[in-house]
Amino acid sequence: MRIIGGRLKGVRLQPPANLPVRPTTDMAKEALFNILNNSFDLDQVRVLDLFCGTGNVSLEFASRGAEAVTAVDQHMGCVKWVKDTAAKHNLDNIAVRRADVFKLLLEQQAPFDLIFADPPYQLPSIPQIPALVHAQGLLRPGGWLIVEHQSMMQLSNQPAYAETRKYGNSSFSFFKNP
Repeated sequence: MRIIGGRLKGVRLQPPANLPVRPTTDMAKEALFNILNNSFDLDQVRVLDLFCGTGNVSLEFASRGAEAVTAVDQHMGCVKWVKDTAAKHNLDNIAVRRADVFKLLLEQQAPFDLIFADPPYQLPSIPQIPALVHAQGLLRPGGWLIVEHQSMMQLSNQPAYAETRKYGNSSFSFFKNP
């Protein structure tokens, strides 16, 4: 796992082996950030990273100069790893929270430019994420929600669905706030 762009480009991350995670692959992450670079000025975005795990995506946004990144995970080991890694690399644009994502979505009020969700693939409530984000108004105008999920899952019937991009067994479904 490595940072593929920005100030920390090329830095390899070695999270503890005991974290309950399935990090986004470098290939899929690179494809995602190519899409995002063509649609956003990444140094001007507010990002919410749900189920952040190793912080792979949060750290990538921070390395690229995002205005603010909020990384959320329920597992204390993941939260500690992301906090420690951000501090080690002087990434002061990351705030890390330990929280249940679904409760946080119901309580969150500040809107974001980008929300990235990489839930455990076996989680049955994945389709609730776009519906909650939409119902709570958590995207700024022009903002995007990106949900990473197994390629066999279909999210096209959820509010504000735009498209799905497949990368092997993983897919990114995009939801856009007009």
